Amino acid sequence: MNIITSLLNNLNYPTIFFLMMLESTVVPVPSELVVSPAAYHAAGGNMNMWLVILFATLGADLGATINYVVAYYVGRPVIYRFANSRLGHLCLLNQEKVEKSEKYFDDHGKLATITGRLIPGIRHLISIPAGLAKMHYGHFLLYTTIGAGVWNIILAALGWYLHTIVPEDQLHDKLLEYGDYLKYGIIAIVLLVVIYFVAKKQIKKLSKKS
Repeated sequence: MNIITSLLNNLNYPTIFFLMMLESTVVPVPSELVVSPAAYHAAGGNMNMWLVILFATLGADLGATINYVVAYYVGRPVIYRFANSRLGHLCLLNQEKVEKSEKYFDDHGKLATITGRLIPGIRHLISIPAGLAKMHYGHFLLYTTIGAGVWNIILAALGWYLHTIVPEDQLHDKLLEYGDYLKYGIIAIVLLVVIYFVAKKQIKKLSKKS
């Protein structure tokens, strides 16, 4: 954890990539403490905003791919055994969280790979049920990139905005404060998107019957 703290305090493009890769596996690295501060510095002219988003998204893709490949090849029993192990608990993982992500994937199908990347508690685990279900990797990578890209753009926009109103010594506390609002807002948006697609699917089924 001291290494992660050191990296968070010295953000550059390779560390953004590395930390977001970890965040998309099972290592508890808060993405809002990676992308938003990097965007904050980009607003000050020290980094490039689009490169911040690009490296964050590429890192998320690699981390999600690691989860996907492991789940694809080792299967559910090994995944659950790890989730229930001491190391799994150190990574803030448990069987209940994996089961929750599986249920979300089962309920929403391919759409879950996009929307799941936006939901706290599910976003870094949604690649596991995708691997267990042996989802086509090309589709998985496309949807993961879209979901991770949207999330990183939102976090980058937050960091850019905070640069205009918050001094750097207050950034960490403000990110934690705004992060809660952001999570609730994202969950509400995701729910609306899911409801829209479910309703659209049901309407199509009813029209076919009639």
